[in-house]
Amino acid sequence: MLSTDGLRLLPWSSPEGKPCYVSGDGTGYVSRLADEMESTQLDMSAELLGHAADILADRKTTSAQLRFLAARMAEALRDVLRIAESRGARLPTPPCDDLDNVEDNDEPISERDQ
Repeated sequence: MLSTDGLRLLPWSSPEGKPCYVSGDGTGYVSRLADEMESTQLDMSAELLGHAADILADRKTTSAQLRFLAARMAEALRDVLRIAESRGARLPTPPCDDLDNVEDNDEPISERDQ
């Protein structure tokens, strides 16, 4: 497996379909381009999700339209997962590596509790 320490997974692949990475402090041209592309991908995914709700609510939607929607949703999900992987890999490592021995004082809050 390729070590990616200090590397950022980019939101595009090589022509061969392999992952692309950039090294740096996140302020360079390629990093800014990746930020813009990720933002566009997330916006497009949100727009597609709204469109999907409309299509699924329409009883006149054809099977061809549903297949097309499913293909676009799969592409959007692939983009969003790649963005999540890239951003997650850049999060700082918690100071305690043994999370089993950390006391959990977090309590979930539901919407009605707020």
